Amino acid sequence: MRTVDEHLAKLLDLIGPLQPYDQPLLESLGLPLVDDVVSPIDLPRFTNSAMDGYAVRASDVQGANKEFPVRLPVVGEQAAGSSTPTALTSKTAVKIMTGAPLPSGADTVVPIELTDGGDAEVQIYQARRAGENVRPSGEDVAAGEVVAEAGTILGPREVGLLASLGFARLKARPRPRVVVLSTGTELREPGARLDYDSIYDGNSYMLAACARAAGAIAYRVGITSDDPREFADVLNDQLVRADLVVTSGGISKGAYDVVKAALSDLGTVEFSEVAMQPGKPQGFGTVGEEKTPIVTLPGNPVSSYVSFEVFVLPMLRRMMGRLPYRRPLVQATMTEEIRSPSGRRQYLRGWFEVSPRGARVTPVSGPGSHLVAGLARANCLIAVDEDETALHVGDTAKVLVLDRDF
Repeated sequence: MRTVDEHLAKLLDLIGPLQPYDQPLLESLGLPLVDDVVSPIDLPRFTNSAMDGYAVRASDVQGANKEFPVRLPVVGEQAAGSSTPTALTSKTAVKIMTGAPLPSGADTVVPIELTDGGDAEVQIYQARRAGENVRPSGEDVAAGEVVAEAGTILGPREVGLLASLGFARLKARPRPRVVVLSTGTELREPGARLDYDSIYDGNSYMLAACARAAGAIAYRVGITSDDPREFADVLNDQLVRADLVVTSGGISKGAYDVVKAALSDLGTVEFSEVAMQPGKPQGFGTVGEEKTPIVTLPGNPVSSYVSFEVFVLPMLRRMMGRLPYRRPLVQATMTEEIRSPSGRRQYLRGWFEVSPRGARVTPVSGPGSHLVAGLARANCLIAVDEDETALHVGDTAKVLVLDRDF
């Protein structure tokens, strides 16, 4: 059997980063920048007031106090976005609002609460130093400065900065379009009536949710039966909107393994066994005239989820240009004993927590690949190497912490 690392290497060789293009700023959230972003302007763009108050010269208000206020004539008013440039002469004041440009000749702003709030004349009750309550032009960002380097993942704060600098669009790699197909005549849509031998399709919802959580665009197609021709027709119809196709079920050794039956004769899709538990049966290759990558996952829900986490997630991150491709392994102390088959990398569900005594992990549910409720209660996967057959209480385990950005 192929090892997990060998299989993942083949999958990553199958795809590359998607071609970047200019995208609307908000649509770039969560994507890495392709190029350095250089600021075209200063930020603040002009020197402005940090307070509502009065723009003055600091030298004109020296010695001001409540008992002996300084009185200055108010010669104008500056409001943010609705005023023309003004100049201030000695021994005068301009009423000013937060964010409004500082008048030429002024070097400080007296907050309105330290004055009587006058309109024609203002009484100033406290002296100010030059530069107080003033936001200098370029204090935050200077024009020509690199504000975001290539590879930066755009989060809400970066989006806010770039919008403030006037960027409406940015060059970034697009989100991969992932088509998700579930196979099985026994499957029914959630909410439909169940026959005595039918089950609800949870896999396609779970895998589509995994793709969305990874930053991709997910198209959940729904259920196809165990008829190879029907599966092939549905697949061909979906390729026009797919950068990657992910299927679940139909790749084992049974008589009704529709995915294997439909794709084996193409010569472009390989089915093999990987030395892992759960998730031993795997398949990958390309389909259609455009050679769209396809990854075929096993049908048991835990097998399907683990396979997505171990194999598909790194592919999606590579397509988006995000590094690292693989979720980092962290170390934690086992709180219970576990057993593992020799020669296979086992992924057990667990609960990871950090306490004052350090990181700990506790197994959740059993190892069965059908125990989806146990999977939902877990927040990590305990990765037991091929040469390990047991981990005891107090041993150090390798853990993939799920639902954590990296």
